[in-house]
Amino acid sequence: MTISPTSESLAELARRNGVGTEYWDWTGTHVEVPASTLVAVLAALDIDASDDEAVARALVETDERAWRRVLPPTVVARAGRPLAVPVHVPHGSPVDLAIVLEDGTTREPSQLDRWIDPREIDGALVGRATFELPGDLPTGWHRLRAEIPGVGTSEAVLVVTPERLTTATWLDEQPVWGLVAQAYQARSADSWGIGDAADIATLAEWSAARGAAFVLVNPLHAPAPVLPVEPSPYLPTTRRFVDPSMIRVDEVPGRSALDETAIARLDELGRAARALDLVDDIDRTAVWSVKREALALLFGADLVDPERTRAFGAFCEAEGEALVDFATYCALAEEHGRDWGAWPTGLHHPAAEAVARYRDDNADRVDFFRWLQWIVAEQLTRAQQRARDAGMGIGVVHDLAVGVHPVGADAWALPDSLARGVTVGAPPDQFNQMGQNWSQPPWRPDRLAELGYAPYRDMLRAVLRHAGGVRIDHILGLFRLWWIPEASTADTGAYVRYDDEALIGILALEAERAGAVVIGEDLGVVEERTRHVMAERGIDGTSILWFEWDADGRPLAPEEYRHDCLASVTTHDLPPTAGYLALEHVDIRERLGLLTRDPAEERAHERGVIAAVEARLRERGLLTTADPGVEDVVEAMHRYLASSRARLMGVSLADLAGDRRSVNQPGTYLEYPNWRVPLSGPDGGLLLLEELLRAPLAERIAAASVRH
Repeated sequence: MTISPTSESLAELARRNGVGTEYWDWTGTHVEVPASTLVAVLAALDIDASDDEAVARALVETDERAWRRVLPPTVVARAGRPLAVPVHVPHGSPVDLAIVLEDGTTREPSQLDRWIDPREIDGALVGRATFELPGDLPTGWHRLRAEIPGVGTSEAVLVVTPERLTTATWLDEQPVWGLVAQAYQARSADSWGIGDAADIATLAEWSAARGAAFVLVNPLHAPAPVLPVEPSPYLPTTRRFVDPSMIRVDEVPGRSALDETAIARLDELGRAARALDLVDDIDRTAVWSVKREALALLFGADLVDPERTRAFGAFCEAEGEALVDFATYCALAEEHGRDWGAWPTGLHHPAAEAVARYRDDNADRVDFFRWLQWIVAEQLTRAQQRARDAGMGIGVVHDLAVGVHPVGADAWALPDSLARGVTVGAPPDQFNQMGQNWSQPPWRPDRLAELGYAPYRDMLRAVLRHAGGVRIDHILGLFRLWWIPEASTADTGAYVRYDDEALIGILALEAERAGAVVIGEDLGVVEERTRHVMAERGIDGTSILWFEWDADGRPLAPEEYRHDCLASVTTHDLPPTAGYLALEHVDIRERLGLLTRDPAEERAHERGVIAAVEARLRERGLLTTADPGVEDVVEAMHRYLASSRARLMGVSLADLAGDRRSVNQPGTYLEYPNWRVPLSGPDGGLLLLEELLRAPLAERIAAASVRH
């Protein structure tokens, strides 16, 4: 029997498993999710909804799921709040529940006098006892242990999270500004064709001298180490390890241990790499080709020093199996290609015997990739230290991408936590009117809970390791995420609900422990509750001047901005401000066929937006001439935001340069050179970092951004 599109049973099954059956789009229109989408999304959760009989079975299984477990897979509590926890036992059996804290000590919860009727599961009665966890438990990663006489012991992860992140409370009294940079664009005379860790430190020191408190960079997650290199920092092979292209080769120890031939080759590679700075393209493939060879020369030379060897060993021990798996993937990818699904069958899982044999047979190459992570960790730690030494209150803020490449290292090493048959994206919105498909597998919310949220926790720890803060790209995905069935268009998806109490709470816990601020990118189609929870938990949102309007249809006044947010004029999915004023964003979308309304209508609308913003600037006395130049308008917009209530203000590196070209056009792949556009000035000429930081416009924008 087939399911009709209006099957209430299918809709109920979807809702009870966190799959949305309807939503309101960016125009306020109510949209019902097609039955075919619901069936496909449920299948990605291993729930068969292929016909009415399957739906009926799945409803029963969903209803009985909790009763089949002694303890919930993971229990998440907030510090200061008691929490009731159900424990399932054979009906009539006693049970002892203990709390095992991180430090090894134990606490005893109290059992509540709460009667719940037993249920028959597989012919036997199952009862439910309810225990209350005390509200004075310390934050951290603990365990619950349930002992049932004659049955055995069951355990579950217990995470106690802070009520509110406190690392940014000082910003309530002192709002700050900082740079927002695509780090790879910040090419300098000493970097090899791409901005690197040392260039990030240079940006931090320059802006700190002008009062900045942070420099926010694009995700530095690692791509697959094979050619051609994936250009998008938002489509990495892993979110747990760092792109080794960020290494400043000239700062890697070991050169003095090389022979003359190797030194000559190293110098030759350096000259070839620096020539890439003069090319109007960020060519990651060419950069990695020369850096990989240079770093291979330095690998053995660095470890000649016994002290360095001991330090490397300590790093490897601390990183454990996760680093071994990643390095093994890298070595295998060099030999068999980035898509592990196309590797020989025996290599499809990191725990396979064939993988262990390969790792033993290629130990030196695996160690090379572990060493790369050590070197880049050293250099990013140094960059953060230089930022703090320069006076930055926050320092380097790293960006956490939404997901990973579907056939990359994390998909290979963490297959149990990712959904198959669907990809992540976003429904249509004002600037991406056909929706977006990011071609990434989403976390499975049920598997994350079963794994005690360990993959999520470890990812957060990795991105926070060298950071004073973290930006969570599309933080909406910690509440609900747009799942698109494979072979479907981006507008034909469904929202899948996540346990935000767990995901936001763990984020707050790990950031608190790291002493880091958290910024959530909450743009697009946003539920009202999302921003309420973020504000409640001490997580800043994101406000873009072009998107902020009041109830009267006017650009939002500075004093009406959210306090708990990072406000900026532009974002990486729009052109730099000078380009926006020239309608670069409309020109690109018209050229690529991405508009859903007439181009003339789109231009008229955008000109009206710009005119409204300029009227606000005049009203505030920030524009005083009849026909201001582009640079005058850009400066005035930054002065406008600098007076806002937002406790964080971001200034685009591209705006300092007067650049006009977009670095990314959502909804495109090869149609536009996404993430490959180098920094250029108002005249379109390429700019090295040293030239940019000497430019009068950079000084003007920095001065305009100082907070008072």
